[in-house]
Amino acid sequence: MAHDDLLDDGERLSIEALRALQLERLQATLRLAYDKVPHYRRAFDSAGVTPDDLHRLEDLRRFPFTTKADLRDNYPFGMFAVPREKLARIHASSGTTGKPTVVGYTADDVAMWAQVMARSIRASGGRPGMMVHIAYGYGLFTGGLGAHYGAEALGCAVVPMSGGMTERQVQLIEDFRPDIIMVTPSYMLALLDEFRRQGKDPRGTSLKIGIFGAEPWTEAMRAQIEEAFGIQAVDIYGLSEVIGPGVANECVETKDGPHIWEDHFYPEVVDPETGEPVPEGEPGELVFTSLTKQAMPIIRYRTRDLTRLMPGTARPAFRRMQKITGRSDDMIILRGVNLFPSQVEEQILRVPDLAPHYQLILTRDGPMDAMTIAVEAEPGATPDERDQAARTLAHYVKAIIGVTAAIEVRDAGAIERSLGKAKRVLDRRPR
Repeated sequence: MAHDDLLDDGERLSIEALRALQLERLQATLRLAYDKVPHYRRAFDSAGVTPDDLHRLEDLRRFPFTTKADLRDNYPFGMFAVPREKLARIHASSGTTGKPTVVGYTADDVAMWAQVMARSIRASGGRPGMMVHIAYGYGLFTGGLGAHYGAEALGCAVVPMSGGMTERQVQLIEDFRPDIIMVTPSYMLALLDEFRRQGKDPRGTSLKIGIFGAEPWTEAMRAQIEEAFGIQAVDIYGLSEVIGPGVANECVETKDGPHIWEDHFYPEVVDPETGEPVPEGEPGELVFTSLTKQAMPIIRYRTRDLTRLMPGTARPAFRRMQKITGRSDDMIILRGVNLFPSQVEEQILRVPDLAPHYQLILTRDGPMDAMTIAVEAEPGATPDERDQAARTLAHYVKAIIGVTAAIEVRDAGAIERSLGKAKRVLDRRPR
């Protein structure tokens, strides 16, 4: 278990003290949003509620949701609760599916973000004096700078590598001898390929801890990364609309799902179809309300991430969320069967001659949708082994997931590597 002298004041709260703090902070956040953000005043008025209607935490369900569409409709600064001259930082999403979603931070927001990121790195096993190699992208994406400020706040030395330049990443990991790497799990696999290409032993590095996030990844991928590098692989969760990385983090002593830092972010899980809260422990869509943000309070934000809430373990006052392995908007409906890319990934990792680099290609021939799984062979796999691997994977996908898929086994390196979040689905069906 964690050493008590390493915990901050928030982590020491009892459940009763945490609930009282949440209620106080939630009431203040609703008031800030209603008074300072025209969108929330209109939304609350339309729902027939005001901040004075929140007397218990359960009353939050009476308030309206916030969606990504609301953020885009108020582009660029319509969701901010402070004037522009009070901002210390602006981040934005890539905007690949429309206008980017813009988020703002006051100086106090940046300090709070650094605090929860430092807490997250410490929960992962990081300690002051360690060196952290950050391979998340820097810039408008929140990953790199969020990790950077948190590592510095903890007292770590930072290598602000960002993404890309994979050969140089390997060189600097060997030369600088960092203790921790923070990166997407898919790019960690690209680094693994590069170590092997150079004939270097990935288990021979100085790395002890990997903190992985920004995309769903499975327990099977965790096991593969830990075995390949000889490290502890820990899950971090966040999203820019709520703060960035650092909303929740696994504790290295249990690795049983990220603990949500509930003194700053209030979680709910709702039925994705009806929006009604589900009983604790039941699966559904994760919803967050910020409790301490100043520049851009967010009320009941629908993340589209699918999970369930569970009691705390290593940090008893903070609930855990089940590891995210899919989003409601990533779900593929194929001939009446609902599936997520992570389900396919689990089956790929069961087949010894297949590498964990893949894409799902969706097509339509007449009225029927079809899926091809393009996956790389492990280096050195013979043609016969590749054929057998394709048959094995097709069998697993049919037997476990319930769909028939064509399998296309490609040469090592044939599937494009992502420098950030992996693009797992290519939807080529006509609109």
